[in-house]
Amino acid sequence: MQTRFILINTSHAGNVGAAARAMKVMGFDDLVLVAPRWPNVLRREETIQRASGAIDVLTNARIVATLDEALDGMTHLCATAMTPRDFGPPTVAPRPHFAALAAQASASGGAGQGVAFLFGSERFGMQNEDVYRCHAALSIPTNPAFGSLNLGAAIQVIAYEWRMALGSYPVQAATAEPQLADARQVSGLLAHWEQSLVEIGFLDPAAPKKLMPRLNQLFNRAQLAQEEIHILRGIAKAMRVMASRAGVVAESADPTKATSDKVPDIAR
Repeated sequence: MQTRFILINTSHAGNVGAAARAMKVMGFDDLVLVAPRWPNVLRREETIQRASGAIDVLTNARIVATLDEALDGMTHLCATAMTPRDFGPPTVAPRPHFAALAAQASASGGAGQGVAFLFGSERFGMQNEDVYRCHAALSIPTNPAFGSLNLGAAIQVIAYEWRMALGSYPVQAATAEPQLADARQVSGLLAHWEQSLVEIGFLDPAAPKKLMPRLNQLFNRAQLAQEEIHILRGIAKAMRVMASRAGVVAESADPTKATSDKVPDIAR
């Protein structure tokens, strides 16, 4: 569906820039201003600064004199008006309404359909006659004791909810996927820890019970990365070194070997 954001009688230039930014980050670029306070609002310094790089949205934006011109080609109109009125379109939350609207458009192919989101002046909101023309009045669920939203923030919420209904963008990972340790590396880690735990006196090799199988399950649940294997083996090595220095090394796996300050090769 074609998507259009319409700002009626906008009085603050910065809000136009904020609207452009909110639209662009959600993938929308059709912005129409109806009789804004400043005829040159799209070129004002405050507008450009608040757009924060969404200059293409401002470049493509149109300024028209009447709402009729702004609504050309639109088939579903959504007002953003929280003030109660005697009559008018049904008041709906954006998320369920957008889900139903997107599903309906998908079922029909969406060809020739357009949805417009109307936002009124920061000073007095939308006029009654403009609200009455709409199919729905969107109400963002907010704190009942304080529901005031800046125009740019309201546009961001509506743009986000509509994008989610249409199909959200994939989340880009900020870090590379870790390379998981294989079974052989985990087995080597367990052998290293077993020897270290024996040497510090935590594990009795004559009665090991289920300590090592439980550690095996713990490491499996953790899905250790290769770097984490190196860290844990480093800890095991440090335990053996400190135990050796303190003279509390327990009986090793080979009882015929004398205790030595030399760290066995497996700890390296």
